[in-house]
Amino acid sequence: MKLTHIEHIGIAVKNLEESIRFYEDMLGLKCYAVEEVKEQKVKTAFFKLGQTKIELLETTDPEGPVGKFIEKRGEGIHHLAFAVNNLPAALLELKEKDVRLIDLDPRRGAEGLNIAFIHPKSTFGVLIEFTENPE
Repeated sequence: MKLTHIEHIGIAVKNLEESIRFYEDMLGLKCYAVEEVKEQKVKTAFFKLGQTKIELLETTDPEGPVGKFIEKRGEGIHHLAFAVNNLPAALLELKEKDVRLIDLDPRRGAEGLNIAFIHPKSTFGVLIEFTENPE
């Protein structure tokens, strides 16, 4: 498996509009996309800084993963996403090494990326996402 770069840092927020204003007005970043990912019960906003993106995540359902995260831990860093060249092969390699996976197979995420998550119990408490651009 080869990680190519940090694709994005996911940050759970209670109010997407207020958070976008902060990142734009206080940090000088520009939101270039807002998207709802119904399957994950979130609305996302993206900013780019160099090659790395920041993804703000607002839940659309309190029972969704981000809603539960905010209820349990509050707002803050939700996950770290790494880009890989071959997501299915990376998942197979991790599975063979007995790493606990949330997603056994890639699924579609924001910005049309193929994604899969590794359980934080296997990563010292950090939810890790792998991403790959679909061919």
